[in-house]
Amino acid sequence: MKETYHVTGMTCTACSSHVEKAVGKVAGVRSVSVNLMTGSMLVDYDQTAVTPADIVEAVVDAGYGASLPGAAKTARREGTQPPDTLGEELRQMKLRLILSFCFLIPLFYLSMGHMMGWPLPALFHGRENAMLFALTQFLLVLPILYINDKYYKVGFKTLWKRAPNMDSLIALGSAAAVLYGVAALYQIAWGLGHGDAARVDKWSMDLYLESAGMILTLITLGKFLETRSKGKTGQAISRLMDLSPKTATVLRNGAEVEVPVEEVAVGERIVVKPGGRVPVDGVVVEGWSSVDESALTGESIPVEKAPGAKVAAASINQSGTFTFEATRVGEDTTLSQMIRLVEEASASKAPIAKLADRVAGVFVPVVIGIALVTALVWLAVTGGDIARALTAGVAVLVISCPCALGLATPVAIMVGTGKGAEHGILIKSAQALETLHAIDTVVLDKTGTLTQGKPRVTEVLPLGDTTEEELLCVAASLEKPSEHPLSSAIVSAAQEREIPLAPVSGFAALHGKGIRGEIQGGQFLAGNAALLADEGISLGAAAGQAEELAAQGKTPLFFARDGELLGIIAVADLPKPTSAAAVEGFHALGIRVVMLTGDNARTAQAVGRSLGVDEIIAEVLPQDKERQVAALQSQGRKVAMVGDGINDAPALARADVGLAIGAGTDVAIESADIVLMKSDLLDAVTAVELSKSVIRNIKQNLFWAFIYNIIGIPLAAGVWYPLFHIMLNPMFASAAMSMSSVCVVSNALRLRLFKPRFSPSAPSAPSDTPCGCGEPISTKGVFSMTKKLTIEGMMCSHCTGRVEKALSALEGVSSVVMDLEGKSATVTLSADVSDALLTQTVTDAGYEVTAIQ
Repeated sequence: MKETYHVTGMTCTACSSHVEKAVGKVAGVRSVSVNLMTGSMLVDYDQTAVTPADIVEAVVDAGYGASLPGAAKTARREGTQPPDTLGEELRQMKLRLILSFCFLIPLFYLSMGHMMGWPLPALFHGRENAMLFALTQFLLVLPILYINDKYYKVGFKTLWKRAPNMDSLIALGSAAAVLYGVAALYQIAWGLGHGDAARVDKWSMDLYLESAGMILTLITLGKFLETRSKGKTGQAISRLMDLSPKTATVLRNGAEVEVPVEEVAVGERIVVKPGGRVPVDGVVVEGWSSVDESALTGESIPVEKAPGAKVAAASINQSGTFTFEATRVGEDTTLSQMIRLVEEASASKAPIAKLADRVAGVFVPVVIGIALVTALVWLAVTGGDIARALTAGVAVLVISCPCALGLATPVAIMVGTGKGAEHGILIKSAQALETLHAIDTVVLDKTGTLTQGKPRVTEVLPLGDTTEEELLCVAASLEKPSEHPLSSAIVSAAQEREIPLAPVSGFAALHGKGIRGEIQGGQFLAGNAALLADEGISLGAAAGQAEELAAQGKTPLFFARDGELLGIIAVADLPKPTSAAAVEGFHALGIRVVMLTGDNARTAQAVGRSLGVDEIIAEVLPQDKERQVAALQSQGRKVAMVGDGINDAPALARADVGLAIGAGTDVAIESADIVLMKSDLLDAVTAVELSKSVIRNIKQNLFWAFIYNIIGIPLAAGVWYPLFHIMLNPMFASAAMSMSSVCVVSNALRLRLFKPRFSPSAPSAPSDTPCGCGEPISTKGVFSMTKKLTIEGMMCSHCTGRVEKALSALEGVSSVVMDLEGKSATVTLSADVSDALLTQTVTDAGYEVTAIQ
């Protein structure tokens, strides 16, 4: 079982490290990853050995709060975060900040007034008023301590449990300053009561109460700025959540009923009107429309939807009304899976983060030790100057906050995965995001990845007096009864050009060679060169044309009538419009491109050469693809694999990073580390670019976080005082600590400006009619007629499907187009079919023909 929990009370990376250790020790927990940014914890555990309650108990025992996954899911549906929302946290922090400044400003003015020459009331001048001066400062700092008591509650609690965190450092530092101030109050009182003027003068100038107030207020200011910036990093997830509609219009008992989207069940029919969002995943059963799927895929062009087409939750219906049947609801929808993947990726940890985690695990105890040693050394060196020793010790505690170190990686990972989602790139883990930047070889599947995945007619080459239209008519008529993929390409080409088909009799498939059939008394053949050789038909000059087509990776199909060659039609699986640009993009990033395919070597070489692929491995059996990837890895290469089929799944899992084409199978997507929702290979290049940008950003953040502490701690401890007479006041230390975290988060937010260098330059998709034809034509010597039947009784797509099937079964009917809204069927005839027969056929199907035109 893998579940996400909400954890409260964490303030720095030391907290997340302690929570991980506490939960990791629970028997039955396989792995745990805590995300400080989102306050979430991803736990992979054996549900037969441990329960969610045991995991929550471990977190509570460590000094933090946790909620069960069910509560987190409910809260996630209702808002953008679990119960303690980011907005509420910001409002509370802002109020604390305003109130803190209200007391800090007069405190600071009073404490620094004598030193800066600022005007002060006579009440605070003179040795005789020293107690009033000190007591007023004490009363002003008390509200600041109360307003920011969270640091003490959490800091001392974790310290007591021997798991000190950032709050422990703040609590110790500010508490030490306050206790010193209280001691000063007693010293002043003693001096005034015993006439010890020197004692009064010394201690009234060394109260340090303003330092405690300033530390707490500046830390809260830094936390406020940090939290506000962190809120921007989660905007991608928030936007995804906002896309989901709250209600759905469901057909129940023949009526449209609006229900909460959570109540929609699989199999129910949902109506989506123009401008509405699709509430769940499903399949269109009635109506036509164009749907904007940009929220899910990043693709701005609307997609046409007709009966049988799939629709996904959160896509927007732009034109007509349609009805679809729900297939995935609740947590199973595409949108929910996207949110889950982005959240899990954000919660996971990249290998580069392990260094920061190891340091953070011992950082706070080490800092407390350094602060104590610093104070003792200064006490000894200065001959017992408590003020100097306290200044150095508190400064070390305050400046050494591990926030910047803890935020360096998760902020960048969260922004990066969110940015990927905006571009239709779903990154499943931080590890995949990091590994991808080091890739030096990318292996690409050919069919469906580099190419469109379905054959298309590229050339129609008639011979003699035969026209292109006649050749296509004969070819499509012969190929229509066949189930071969190449046959469907030819039939589609004829349909796109609105060429009517002729009835075929005596159809026979010749295994491995082609087909034969009779059209209007003529004997026709369709197939490869071997079939024509068996029939004694000479190719003549056409042999050269066929050879040239084959060299280009296309499949030439020959057509003959009564022993005479009519022409050649070339069919090929064409490259996707952006494949060449993607290969060029990989090269620009210094990545070697390998094409791996089960296709024959000649076709593979032709496609590979045309796209600029570096290495072509052809005729690979499905089970051997994984072996080929392993072979490349054995050469010391970092390999990424891009594929879409079930046979690609082992290779995707074997590769250092697997990228699945979004339109591929569920098995391939489950096996991959990254999913390309748009099925565009150029997005794989974008993913590599994004990975490089994120890792570069993380390295910058870690560098500055480490440098900050390497410079800050010695400066606060007074190491440089003997040489340069420089020491860091605790107030400036707290300001520096706060700004370090803000700087790290701000640097990570620069990733939101990421734009891919390699984007499609509006490539023109291969023409649907590559041979180029004009208006529908009337083919010589072929009967063609169109009739429109008006039919009563059709209520849904099942009705139209029944009528279409019945009419299509009639001999002489070449095509049937159904119109549910118009209650009609348009029938194209290749032979004379009487109105009576058409009417009887529809009647037998259970419907009534009211008119024939």
